[in-house]
Amino acid sequence: MKKFDTVIFDLDGTLLNTLEDLADAVNYALTTCKMPERTLDEIRRFVGNGIRNLMRRAVPEGEANPEFEKAFESFRFYYKEHCNEKTKLYPGVAKMLAELKEKGYHLAIVSNKADFAVRELRELYFGDTVEAAVGEREGIARKPAKDMVEQVMREMGVMPEHAVYVGDSDVDIQTAANSGIPCISVTWGFRDKEFLREHGAVHFAETAEEVVALVEQGLCS
Repeated sequence: MKKFDTVIFDLDGTLLNTLEDLADAVNYALTTCKMPERTLDEIRRFVGNGIRNLMRRAVPEGEANPEFEKAFESFRFYYKEHCNEKTKLYPGVAKMLAELKEKGYHLAIVSNKADFAVRELRELYFGDTVEAAVGEREGIARKPAKDMVEQVMREMGVMPEHAVYVGDSDVDIQTAANSGIPCISVTWGFRDKEFLREHGAVHFAETAEEVVALVEQGLCS
């Protein structure tokens, strides 16, 4: 009997490379408010804790800046219309999901990205392959709290003892720990292997094929 029957994925940096679209939205908002733009590498370091925290880091002086709310709303406005201009699947991800689905695994997405964008990108890229998806929304604490993970498990009717989490960041490692489930850390996303190891990662996948192997072999115990 297989150890796992459910695989919960982070979205940005794990399934989809969304960095350029996020950077475009951030810099649109900053330019609109006559603030200095940020580099792609800066945006890479800022992502992971939701879009408000992304903008707190991108806007000079964060929420103390009197123009912060204007910048934040400008970001939301732009990103809602342009969240899929440059976004693309990471290599091997489509095949990985199809293979896991064919093998009978329940698949879900948990992301600190705004829920409207999570739902749109899920429909565009994954359709019925991914059964449930939860993004940042009112009433559910965002990652690394366990609430979003518990929400998708309730929606799918699965138990945490049979679930494994897959992500690319320190936030994902802590989310899995808070949820009481093991974590596979992918190395192709927004954080490198050394950073992930320093933040408690134990099981690594260099490729999408390795994710399937780790899940199938139950090597996350």
